[in-house]
Amino acid sequence: MDAFVVSARKYRPATFDTVVGQAHITTTLRNAIASNHLAQAFLFCGPRGVGKTTCARILAKTINCQNLTPDTEACNTCDSCRSFNANASFNVHELDAASNNSVDDIRNLVDQVRYPPQVGRYKIYIIDEVHMLSNAAFNAFLKTLEEPPSYAIFILATTEKHKIIPTILSRCQIFDFNRIGVSDISRHLAQIAIKEQIRAEEEALQLIAQKADGGLRDALSMFDLITTFSTDRTISYQNTITNLHILDYDYYFRITDALLSEKVGQAWMLFDEILKKGFDGHNFMAGLCEHFRNLLVCKDSVTVQLLQVSGSVQQKYVLQAAQAPVSFLATAMHYANECDQSYKASKNPRLLVELSLMKMAHIPSAVNLARLVQENGDGLKKKADAELTPGNGAAYPGNGTAANGAAKPANNGVSENGSGGYRVTPVVKATPSLATPSVSLNPVVPSVSTQAVAPSAATPQMIGEEPFTPEQLRTQWETFAKTRQAPTEQIILNRNYTLEGSIIHLKVDNQFQVGHLDSLRSELLEFLRRSLNNRLIGLKAEVGEVELKKSIYTPLEKFKYLAQKHPVLMDLRSQLGLEIE
Repeated sequence: MDAFVVSARKYRPATFDTVVGQAHITTTLRNAIASNHLAQAFLFCGPRGVGKTTCARILAKTINCQNLTPDTEACNTCDSCRSFNANASFNVHELDAASNNSVDDIRNLVDQVRYPPQVGRYKIYIIDEVHMLSNAAFNAFLKTLEEPPSYAIFILATTEKHKIIPTILSRCQIFDFNRIGVSDISRHLAQIAIKEQIRAEEEALQLIAQKADGGLRDALSMFDLITTFSTDRTISYQNTITNLHILDYDYYFRITDALLSEKVGQAWMLFDEILKKGFDGHNFMAGLCEHFRNLLVCKDSVTVQLLQVSGSVQQKYVLQAAQAPVSFLATAMHYANECDQSYKASKNPRLLVELSLMKMAHIPSAVNLARLVQENGDGLKKKADAELTPGNGAAYPGNGTAANGAAKPANNGVSENGSGGYRVTPVVKATPSLATPSVSLNPVVPSVSTQAVAPSAATPQMIGEEPFTPEQLRTQWETFAKTRQAPTEQIILNRNYTLEGSIIHLKVDNQFQVGHLDSLRSELLEFLRRSLNNRLIGLKAEVGEVELKKSIYTPLEKFKYLAQKHPVLMDLRSQLGLEIE
């Protein structure tokens, strides 16, 4: 029975042609070999599993090949290539800096550099995880790295370039490796599946490629895991999501349908089913936000190519994107992002997610209500403008009748201004606040603000100058005070005040309370003027004098205080001849 070799080793690239997703690296190295412009030191940096060490080995084998092909690929038949493939080459030295990071290790390496190669043109030193070297080791390596012998080439590889000191970076030719694309990984896995005679579904390979996060080695490890799990050498989508513990796309599509239909209960039940399967609510919300992003991408045919999924799943995204307005997607992403940021700090994370789902389910109603408010407001404005335009019977003379003989309506917002003309004083009516963030991406659906929707100024309601009694003012003042919950506001509103004409004089203790009163002023005056129908009501804050009470500390002070309240104590003291200690 042959020993099993993992796919990451079995299908490790042996030539530049077989390197996946790093064309900018392989092209540069080939040109350098062809033109004999090889640098003395290379630094390969990038994420794990993208081919840094692989490219270092291919470069080491190629530059020592005795029968180099015209396309700058190693022949794999000469003595140098065969010894390299058998891991018996005396010209290629690999050092793991993670476990050999001391000054002594670098000194041994420097001593070896002094001896020229016995076979071939170059001695190549591959130092993996070079960022693990100590500062002293880096400094001991500087001189040799800057002025090595003509036959010595150093290839350094690291995943954390920022940990390498600048003096080392300045002596190397730096190559930045990219994360490998999902399509490239999926295509490579499909080729391996054909060679291994494994049936693999396209959606499953796409899922593995996405889970690998740009690392081909991770993708090959997951590929081996799912192949081992399957008894019939088949990589199916269902087996993949089970083994990799990935939430199925279908859940996100079903929850989005429930939210668009405003079915909060159905969305909650689906979330409960997800939790029972062992998935974390935080990961679910992050995935839902990604799902909304994918739907938003599918709204434009130009950006559909940004969607990195299989063809069948992409078609499902396109169909659902046609049903979801941009206003819904943008607002839902806002709620999902808020939930994502607050999840770790929440003491009841499940409730936090359920509240976010409930908000998302009410987005369509909020948007429709905003549209109705805007449409009705525009209609009322046009109607009011037509009624208040001079010459069409809207201006009322002083005898209380309209120009066409109709009776003047009561409280119409039109009054004489004392010069023969008329004035209109519109009153803004409060409307319910819509707790939906601003949405302005969809030109068809009106934006919904977090603040109260401002009504049109074309719905005037006159605030007169009716007199009022102090009792009426006290009643309305107490009504307003009941609506405030802050302790400081309660203290201010429960203080006594005086009334001079229409001006309310309120005494407060300090400037801090004055500042709080200023924040309440506009809302309080608006309420009082409207409820008492008097637009002349004003409010003036005054800081009163604070009486300083002297504290009693010593026994003598305590006796004097008690003697003032009870004079008999003085007689008792003199009769008994008592002294105060």
